[in-house]
Amino acid sequence: MLVSIGMITAVMANLGIAVFNDGLRPIIPENMEGRMSRRELGMTAFAMSFGLVIGFGIPISISGSILLIHSILLGTDIIGLAFRRGKLTTVMAGILGGLYGAGIYFGLQAVVKAFQMLPLNFIDGFNKIGEPVVVSFMAFPAIAIALQFTIKKGILAFAVAALARQLVVYSNTAKLIKINGTAVVLSPEGIALIVGMAFLIGFAMKEKSDDQNLSALASMFTDRVARIKKYFWVIMISGGLVAAATNLLLIAGDPISLNLLSSGKITEGGIAALAKAIGFVPLIASTAIATGVFGPVGFTFVFGVGIFSPNPWLAAIFGALVIFLKIQTLSKLAKFLDRYPGIRASGENIRTAMTRVLEIALLIGGANAANAIVPGFGFFGIAGFYLLNEAAGRPIVRMAVGPVGAIAVGIIGNILVLLGLFTPTK
Repeated sequence: MLVSIGMITAVMANLGIAVFNDGLRPIIPENMEGRMSRRELGMTAFAMSFGLVIGFGIPISISGSILLIHSILLGTDIIGLAFRRGKLTTVMAGILGGLYGAGIYFGLQAVVKAFQMLPLNFIDGFNKIGEPVVVSFMAFPAIAIALQFTIKKGILAFAVAALARQLVVYSNTAKLIKINGTAVVLSPEGIALIVGMAFLIGFAMKEKSDDQNLSALASMFTDRVARIKKYFWVIMISGGLVAAATNLLLIAGDPISLNLLSSGKITEGGIAALAKAIGFVPLIASTAIATGVFGPVGFTFVFGVGIFSPNPWLAAIFGALVIFLKIQTLSKLAKFLDRYPGIRASGENIRTAMTRVLEIALLIGGANAANAIVPGFGFFGIAGFYLLNEAAGRPIVRMAVGPVGAIAVGIIGNILVLLGLFTPTK
């Protein structure tokens, strides 16, 4: 399945139909309309995506033993855009994309097995990276509210969400709620997230406007919207494959849902995936309308669809249908976002809030993991790694500092064991 995803996404990137990296989407028309050479486009794609694959996608995938979709689709962006458009070269891009999809999957398994064979097996400690993410993700709606609608409203949303969480914990719903003799267990974090999102949507919906910027944008770029609709069937296949792979827990769309899924919190992972998708709708919709280039996973709702589907076959069907509906309603969606500018603006704030939560949660998780691997030295190593990364101008994105630092501590720990300077505890 990952081979198929790699093939079709590399071909779509090659033909300029869809790319995953939001920053690349506005650049592709420059090449297609003759203002940028293919070589320059390929180099730009490599510069914008390679570091995220190595420093972000792969370390987080290792921490959760589920592939973060960035590891695959950022790579296939590079592969597809590196080849010129043409019958032979497009086929070559597809083949290489499929090989990459297989390689990234089996490569991840090989890395995990290699870690387990080391004198100091740090996989168990490394799994602690996701623990803070599982709990702290419920805070991001309150942060988004604070960024957009004042700190007082953010505090209110956070307090009510926290109270809702504790009420679920206190009530022990498994004993209170039963359907046909089966206990219904409510997730405290899931309920807190729903409450926070309800506050965010409620505040955003209060802002209405007759401004026609996005709808005018859709009219201005009618030909580019038509181009996306022309290739809807290819993107539907991509969306269906990704939804099915998500259902099988082969991939996840973001670090929050990845860590929740790897911890067995399927419902919470699905809620987080849908919340993340809401945050990306304004960005993907506006760039797609303006450029005629869509995303291989649409507005990313396919991840939530995949998680909540009962089996991979239905996940593929539902995922493809979601892509179809979003493409066909692209212009109407632009008008809706225009009517409710608060919702449009909330997209940026949701992304910012999720990024900040992840930066903190993954840093704490990385520190906990590193200290479990080499007690004492772990905290020292992560603190030093974080501060040196900041002093160096942040060559590694903050979200990846914790996972990458924990891997580094694990490698250093093995060197210390070989030198006789550290004895691992059983």
